[in-house]
Amino acid sequence: MTQLQWGAGTAHEAKSGAEWWRSGVIYQIYPRSFADSNGDGMGDLPGITSRLASLQELGVDAIWLSPFYRSPQKDAGYDVADYCDVDPLFGSLADFDQMVARAHELGLRVLIDLVPNHTSDHHKWFQAALGTPAGSSERGFYHFKDGRGENGEIPPNNWLSLFGGPAWTRTIHSDGTPGQWYLHLFDSSQPDLNWANPAVQSAFEDILRFWLDRGVDGFRVDQPHAMAKAEGLPDHPDIERAGAGFIEGEASPPMWFQEEVHPIFRRWRAILDSYPGDRAMCGEAYVLPLSFMALWVRPDEFQQTFNFRFLNSNWDAKTLFDNINESFEAFDGVGAPSTWVLNNHDVIRSSSRFGGLKIKATDSDGVGPNDPQPDRELGLRRARGATLFMLGLAGSAYIYQGEELGLPEHTTLAPEFRQDPTFFRTGGKRVGRDGCRVPLPWEAGIGAANGFNATGAAWLPQPDIYSEYSRDRQDGKAESTLEMYKLALKLRKELRLGEGSFCWVPEYVSETSLGYRNGDILVIHNFGHAPVELPAGDVVASSLHGMQNGHALAADQTVWLKAAWAKEVSN
Repeated sequence: MTQLQWGAGTAHEAKSGAEWWRSGVIYQIYPRSFADSNGDGMGDLPGITSRLASLQELGVDAIWLSPFYRSPQKDAGYDVADYCDVDPLFGSLADFDQMVARAHELGLRVLIDLVPNHTSDHHKWFQAALGTPAGSSERGFYHFKDGRGENGEIPPNNWLSLFGGPAWTRTIHSDGTPGQWYLHLFDSSQPDLNWANPAVQSAFEDILRFWLDRGVDGFRVDQPHAMAKAEGLPDHPDIERAGAGFIEGEASPPMWFQEEVHPIFRRWRAILDSYPGDRAMCGEAYVLPLSFMALWVRPDEFQQTFNFRFLNSNWDAKTLFDNINESFEAFDGVGAPSTWVLNNHDVIRSSSRFGGLKIKATDSDGVGPNDPQPDRELGLRRARGATLFMLGLAGSAYIYQGEELGLPEHTTLAPEFRQDPTFFRTGGKRVGRDGCRVPLPWEAGIGAANGFNATGAAWLPQPDIYSEYSRDRQDGKAESTLEMYKLALKLRKELRLGEGSFCWVPEYVSETSLGYRNGDILVIHNFGHAPVELPAGDVVASSLHGMQNGHALAADQTVWLKAAWAKEVSN
């Protein structure tokens, strides 16, 4: 085996902290696509409640719900019209309380999405702002500015929306004359809040308490790195290269990563710490490099941030080696756990992404019917290997609904079904994120939506192949993706891998394999085509059903090996 001279890499020592979030496995529920109790085609809270036992059986520790708040649903609920109520599409506050009670009864913690960067344009705060003149306290909740040019016809600055087009929309007075512009880093229906305003800060502290008082165990915070803007909202100095984003390693653009956000998060952390039970926050802070992201998880701020470096890893040994090293070094430096994640509601599913597509996970372009199509068999094989490799790592892990079934991306969704604002703001040039948001198949052949409900209605149609992946067809079958997840999560808890240690095993660090030790477990993945011989020991988990080559790893296979290897590889 030809070894690469990558160095020994980092080592991670087991942590003594007992907080659940340091090692917990959190399952993301996308409410509109999880389970539909009333047959209207939209998933809902009673549907979630009815299926919670399946998540306990899966072996996760907590659930995280994407938004279920009142909303006009221009961006699937990330355009919030009322932060303290449930949208009737999903049920009621009473339904929410019942869901939380049932989750806690089953030993599952509940995290909910918080969307602080922007509201819906239907929110009472924005409607009040529209009804008042420039300079009013109501307009101070958002970023309203006069335009440039002779008649104010040019936007106040050159910022771009992440969903495409300019980040500014001009208001129109009741008499039809143009007025001020308002800022929206996302869709025009999502005006950005002004977090320099103490009234905004106070309002959100009340929102946190509202949900904590109802029993939630924490929050996943959407786009926290966008909340504060540079004073005066200056032009982006390098808009041609950075577009709506940023360039890693260079100065922060005026709409991202401003220092003023950190005092806000410290106040939030103090609120959470005032409640019993290790309440937690995870920030969706798309901040790179990870040494910079680590500043967001200092002891008095977020407990976790999403590890976008790992999420975006190309599936090759060198990239993963570097990214895992960077993760442990960055987060260990501030006493925070690394979080490991392969999928969420914004990215192309790993079982398609790894099927020969040369794209990043966070590409919101998606995959459409006219694009190169993934190899389903190859993608699932690699996704299973990636999952088992990930779940052996010390720290916390996130699973997106449907991962446990090996669901592929819906890559052939017709334009008439598309709902992602990215699709519409780019004239269809970017198909968007709908492909990973399709309702789950629970029971094959139960209606057109395979048990998502009893009627077959679905807000996004499933591809025909989804019946092959339904939960009932996989339950109890040892070779299935579902049973691989159940076993891995069971062993992860029994062996305390989430609380464990980490070090590379040099004999298995090469172009064709990666191996690391966590306690008495050796985790090895084969990135090559030829079999990789294993040391002596018992295989306790495998991403493929059984060993395909005697005591050797097949291509794209991951195993967890116990005990006897330790002495052998040290000789």
